[in-house]
Amino acid sequence: MKRLVWMSTVAAMTLLAACTDMTPRQQGTMSGAGLGALGGAGIAAIAGGDAWTGAAIGAVAGGVAGNIKGGRQQQTGW
Repeated sequence: MKRLVWMSTVAAMTLLAACTDMTPRQQGTMSGAGLGALGGAGIAAIAGGDAWTGAAIGAVAGGVAGNIKGGRQQQTGW
């Protein structure tokens, strides 16, 4: 159990450090994909479907939406 916690902590730290020099479009894409995956898995689990399929569909939809939103922020300079 300690090994799993340690590996999860290292993976999370690596992912957080990799997000420091991203453009608003890239940040929007990554955030949208992550939130979409969580939402898709949750909805699929509640509805009785396959959580992995829901997560994959949610990640794609969230990534596209986040990319669009991040691109608009990048254009306006916000």
